[in-house]
Amino acid sequence: MEERIPMTLISRLAPLLLAALLSACATTTPSGEAPAAGTPPAPEVAQAVQQAAAAAEPAVATAPVRQLAAELLEDNLRPGTKIDLDEPAAQVDLWGRVRQGFQMQDLDDDWVRKAEAWYSARPDYVERMTTRGSRYLFHIVEEVEKRGMPTELALLPFIESAFVTHAVSSAKATGMWQFMPATGRDFDLKQNIFRDDRRDVLASTRAALDYLGRLHKMFGDWHLALAAYNWGQGNVSKAIARNTRLGLPTDYASLKMPDETRYYVPKLQAVKNIVLAPDRFALSLPPVANHPYFLSVKIERDIDVALAAELAGLNLETFQQFNPQMNKPVILAAATEQVLLPYDQASAFAENLARHGGPLATWTAWVVPKTMSPAEAAKRHGMAESALREINRIPPKMLVKRGSTLLVPRAPHVTADVSERLADTASLSLSPDAPARRRLTLKAGKADTVASVAARYKVSAAQVAQWNNVGRSSRFKAGQAIVVYTAAKATATAAKRSTASKSKTAARTSKPATSTRKVANKDRGGKGRNSVASAAR
Repeated sequence: MEERIPMTLISRLAPLLLAALLSACATTTPSGEAPAAGTPPAPEVAQAVQQAAAAAEPAVATAPVRQLAAELLEDNLRPGTKIDLDEPAAQVDLWGRVRQGFQMQDLDDDWVRKAEAWYSARPDYVERMTTRGSRYLFHIVEEVEKRGMPTELALLPFIESAFVTHAVSSAKATGMWQFMPATGRDFDLKQNIFRDDRRDVLASTRAALDYLGRLHKMFGDWHLALAAYNWGQGNVSKAIARNTRLGLPTDYASLKMPDETRYYVPKLQAVKNIVLAPDRFALSLPPVANHPYFLSVKIERDIDVALAAELAGLNLETFQQFNPQMNKPVILAAATEQVLLPYDQASAFAENLARHGGPLATWTAWVVPKTMSPAEAAKRHGMAESALREINRIPPKMLVKRGSTLLVPRAPHVTADVSERLADTASLSLSPDAPARRRLTLKAGKADTVASVAARYKVSAAQVAQWNNVGRSSRFKAGQAIVVYTAAKATATAAKRSTASKSKTAARTSKPATSTRKVANKDRGGKGRNSVASAAR
């Protein structure tokens, strides 16, 4: 007897089946050949899709359809685990599962009351925060339970970032779990010009739980581990050592710590209390189904972020809520194995990607061959300087140093994606552009020529000739006004040379020597200011 698939599942599977079948056709195309645009699906494909979509009458699933259904409903974040949206366990409220996993000892003090009062007075904020968190909560609870940790830890992003995946603190802590740059690197969270894994939902959750597990092993107490997560393990260790020397208790409530850390665990306790009994605080929690809110979809080619969002049927903001780690408007396949998409949009993405016939990425990475100005780099790639500066975040009056990586338009003839090495190591190094030149008015000496003035002020003879409307081989008349544009450092050097020349001439003759003299914009005290600055540093 044939096994039947529930009709609710069939209706959900229709677009998924089409995507999978199209994908299967694409993968069987001979190497180097592209499927012809507009080619209708094979009869067996059309028949399978029609059978899967026919919800008007009972359908008996064939063996191939059952196999496809099993593959499509596998949770690719948990290999081997199948998703059945119709089973009772998938329909229960996830908050109940969270409550059952609470393990930490409760706090009950004025700090907890203060936090409870703060949340109770802001029901709209709590609703937004919990609704936003419901997107990620199932995955976090799964990861917490795998490690045998208390499920209170799944609530930690509520007080770290309110589940805002792109949150940045005043101290530059970033992401849902608020990692500082150095700590993020310690836990293998990549941070370069293309991506910041501190904002990556999966990577940051893995790193945060690794870090909390290490801290718990170090201190043997979850409250102290949480304090160290907020304040730093070194500070908590010092506070424990101080109390030990004084013969005082070393639990969380007994340590001397900043108010921010003192308030940290009580805030988590307040959120825990709200989850346990929201009615007690006149608050409500959105229902959260006990199955994945998102699936991961493999990325095999570089693709623009905007196009990926479009193919998934999402606006750009929603797409970035699930994939906030990208720093640029392109997803590099070599660095981003997968994107996360809401369950219902994953199939749309796969289907539309299979149908898409145009280029996927309009941007690529370019390694700067020599130190150059942004204007020169922009000209090489046929784009406006302002656009190149904006997309690569280059501030004014800066040069791009050799070996830096810039994001530039991808030329039509470029077919190769960005390499894994470049995607992982790309960096941008800048140096100050040459300072603005100062206009100097000089009086020529007897022997001054265009060439001698150019050499003295370290500019080209062509520039001196242009500034003074003379030829490159011209000689200046004694006392003639000369215009020179040069940097302050060169001005000071030239002035010293002029002074030295005067001294030598005065030593040789009793007659005053005629030499180039600076009569305007005299440089004063540069060395003295530098010395003071050096002493201050």
